[in-house]
Amino acid sequence: MDVLDRRLVAALQVSPRASWGEIGRAVGEHERTVARRLQRLIAEGVVRVTAIYDDLRTGHGRPVHLDVQVYAGTADHVAKSLTERPDTRSVYALTGAADLGCELIAPSREDLHRILSEQLTGIDGIVRTQAQVVLHTFRTVAEWHAPYLTEQEVADLRPGPPPECLPDEEVLSPLEQQIADLLVADGRIAYTAVAERLDLSPPTARRRLTSLLERRLLLPRAEVEPALLGLQVEAMLWLKVRPHGLDLVGRRLAAHPDVRYCAATTGTRSLVVQVVAAHEADLYRFMTGVVGRYDEITDVDLTLITRAYKRGHLHKSGLLTLNHRWETTP
Repeated sequence: MDVLDRRLVAALQVSPRASWGEIGRAVGEHERTVARRLQRLIAEGVVRVTAIYDDLRTGHGRPVHLDVQVYAGTADHVAKSLTERPDTRSVYALTGAADLGCELIAPSREDLHRILSEQLTGIDGIVRTQAQVVLHTFRTVAEWHAPYLTEQEVADLRPGPPPECLPDEEVLSPLEQQIADLLVADGRIAYTAVAERLDLSPPTARRRLTSLLERRLLLPRAEVEPALLGLQVEAMLWLKVRPHGLDLVGRRLAAHPDVRYCAATTGTRSLVVQVVAAHEADLYRFMTGVVGRYDEITDVDLTLITRAYKRGHLHKSGLLTLNHRWETTP
């Protein structure tokens, strides 16, 4: 991607459902240029626009982060087995004590018990797993954008702020679930297409879809490999934080532009943070200048992501092949 491609992708990440004209006005480019470039990237699978649930609030399940240790030579096989599971949202290869990292959505505590004690133990190659259940999410990957826009450009694109007080749980109605399914399949689906598919009037389709987004039960997401945006270093940080400082540290780290994801979890570490950077030197500065300033953090475990097999329920094999072709084609 050139500089303009990256700026346009960043704009799409800020507002995945914005029109080409809205993006063009925000970043100072002609609508035809925006449409041509972004439609090409979407058609080639470099950028995929989808949507993710707020699983805890919608009752779809409990997000769980797994550290997976495997026998030597089996990491690729285990990763692909995990990727094929419909309940996994992301699967990564890692450095450090764990060979793989995996986020899955367990519909219930009983399902989580069955997954950990029966299903995962049946995958050849797994030595052990360690599970951390998400208690609170400070930032999802759908809320992150690449750092190529000015504050004013982001403000011009960003939808209005969510309501101040959101309920802890809000079950989707059958119609809302149908609309959500369409958005997950295509995050940019038009209101008229929703109306056609579900036999609704266009105003009703617009109102019901908008309500889902405003209540943050569903979050549109423009997914792209960070490396294609010039962000070659991805890291997972597991932080041990004193309980009285957990909310403060979580909120402040989540607001940092290098942080794609931040959540409080159960387990020996209380905060999981995913960070992206252009270079290892930038990651070092993040560790010393950002993480290091908080006395509330008492321990840090830093690992690097060496490969993504799955992100946001999307398999990455096709994108990896495309990425390889771009890297090797003169």
